[in-house]
Amino acid sequence: MAANTATVRHARHVPAILELIRELADYEHALDAVEATEDKLLDTIAFAPSDSPAAGSSSTLPQTEPTSPSKPARCLVLTTPSGTVAGIALYFYNYSTWRARPGIYLEDLYVRQSERGKGYGKRLLVELAKEVVALKGGRLEWVVLKWNEPSIKFYESIGAKMMSEWVGMRVDGDALNKLATLLD
Repeated sequence: MAANTATVRHARHVPAILELIRELADYEHALDAVEATEDKLLDTIAFAPSDSPAAGSSSTLPQTEPTSPSKPARCLVLTTPSGTVAGIALYFYNYSTWRARPGIYLEDLYVRQSERGKGYGKRLLVELAKEVVALKGGRLEWVVLKWNEPSIKFYESIGAKMMSEWVGMRVDGDALNKLATLLD
């Protein structure tokens, strides 16, 4: 299986990450919504030093700069044996009050269309699951677009359950600015 010979590391190369973010947005018909730039990614992702071991190596937790309020995210990058960056898993830590345990929220998982069907998406999820287990976390969670049937079927095949009783909520743009000044 190709996934076993691929390398997964915490991110260091911003241009490849931005390229995959843009490909994902295009796949989701939202390319015009991408505000990410190389500078913004550099300012908001906790990156790995150049000597950081690959995910799945003897180290169970990432060898990266610490997360912070201004750098809350981490990013795994999967590289094929030929050196092609094939996929990313961009994530951050969350917390379950009911379980009183940390977890990981997967913001984006993306594998290039030309590299799908090789086990790369599963490999990225396995590495994230290992990290949750290593930090004695309670869960790995994410959302998927309702129309994305191939991804839904894939996620269900690895044991993910659809949470139909929950509805995603979001405040952004002008509504976020208005909410922030509501009591002023």
